[in-house]
This record gives sequence, C-alpha cells and structure tokens, in this order.
Amino acid sequence: MRHLYGIGLAVVLAAAVFFGGSWGYYRLFLRNFGAAWSLPAGGGSFLGNSAVTTGLAAVAATALLVGLLIAIRWVSPLATGMPGLVLLAWTVLYVLSPTRAVHDIPLKSHSFGLGFAALGTTGILAALGIALVMPLFYPSRWRRPVTADDDYDDEATAAPVLEATTVTAPVRTGGLSTGMGSSAWKAISVEATQTVKRPGEPPDW
Repeated sequence: MRHLYGIGLAVVLAAAVFFGGSWGYYRLFLRNFGAAWSLPAGGGSFLGNSAVTTGLAAVAATALLVGLLIAIRWVSPLATGMPGLVLLAWTVLYVLSPTRAVHDIPLKSHSFGLGFAALGTTGILAALGIALVMPLFYPSRWRRPVTADDDYDDEATAAPVLEATTVTAPVRTGGLSTGMGSSAWKAISVEATQTVKRPGEPPDW
C-alpha cells in the first residue's frame, strides 16, 4: 500500500515539475525580459514585477515538494524515482536526438512546454533527475519505517515470561505431641541456643 501511494505521489510530482516548475522558469527567464537574465532599470527591485514574483513562487513551491518527498523516510522511493527516471530518459533522448526530444514535449506552444524545453536544454532537468533517483538506491527507503506503535505491538504480542517465585513450606502452628517428638524438639532448641566458646575457654558444666 505504501508503494501504491508512492506511484500516486509520482504522478503529482511529475505534474508539479511540468506545470509548476516549467511555468515558473518560463516566466523568470524567457518571458520576463526577453533574455536569459536582466536587472531592473534604475536600480529598483522586483517586488512590483509580478512575472518575477510569481515565477519564483512557482519554482520554490516545486522545489519544496521535491525536497519533502526526498527527505521524508516513510514516503516510497517510487514517488521521486519514477519522475527522475523520466527526466533522465528525456535528457538522454535530447542528447541522441534533439529534434525528436523537443517534438515529444506536450503543450509546446504554451508556457508549460516552452519552459520544460528550456529546463531540459540547459541541463536542469538532468540535475533534477539525478537528485530524484537517489532514494531508489537506499534499501532503508524500500522498507516500512519502524515506529513506536510497532514496538508496543511487538511487546504486547510477545509470549509472557514466567518469573521464578520463592516457595516456602507451611509452618505447623499446633503444639508438638509428647514423647519422642517433644524430646527431639527440645534437644534441637537447646543446641541452637548454645553460645559459641572461644578457644581455651572452659566449658559450662
């Protein structure tokens, strides 16, 4: 079930990279000033430029989602690994056949497709793909993390351990009968109450 959720998150991440990251990159570097980069005129700031602020917000939100899916241990590695493999495959295709790679990009006439092509041709998609596939090579990410509730369940279902107890013999409270038993009990009592003498000390008569 955890890896099934990971496949769903992979679809969400792929859509975020294509629509969010590509659109933000397009607004920042292609549509904003018509050049790779440019400074505001008169030494001003970009706070009043909606193209820059919204583009940065889209790129930052995409990066935040990527970072969370990589860092959180209970997320299946498929959530990042599958989009990463797609990005790496597109980069390899771009190196081998640039025309076909660009032709296969959906929505090429919109800002999403143009931004994705710009990310790919500058090598950003290759770098992002390498980062996304890294969780696939950690065996701990394929196993379900052990939580405190799991430890509690293991202790609760474990076989009970029998503790050793001290067994004492019952003590007779009744009086001893006369005769042999009474004499033996008296002899034992006298012997137990005798004091130990020092060496050389005369015995008591």
